[in-house]
Amino acid sequence: MFFLLGQSGAPALIAMLQNRSVVISFDLLREQRSVLTLMQKYADVPMSLADACLVRMTEIHPEPIVLTTDSDFRIYRRHSRQIVPCMLPG
Repeated sequence: MFFLLGQSGAPALIAMLQNRSVVISFDLLREQRSVLTLMQKYADVPMSLADACLVRMTEIHPEPIVLTTDSDFRIYRRHSRQIVPCMLPG
């Protein structure tokens, strides 16, 4: 998120994290096996750790939507075959 917001938007995101308006409830240690499996599956893309975590979050949270500018999310699949619900610009 910081990358997309840039320097001017980062303070607002920091404030939202500090006052818990935005909460990241992902436990990489618990989800490591699934995340690494995704990274291996998409090694030819290649899939980053961050992308693998986002795809895994869409598998474990109800009604997910990923906000991204990364077109690789058109390639990735959740639960092996389902399109990752995401919003991409243009």
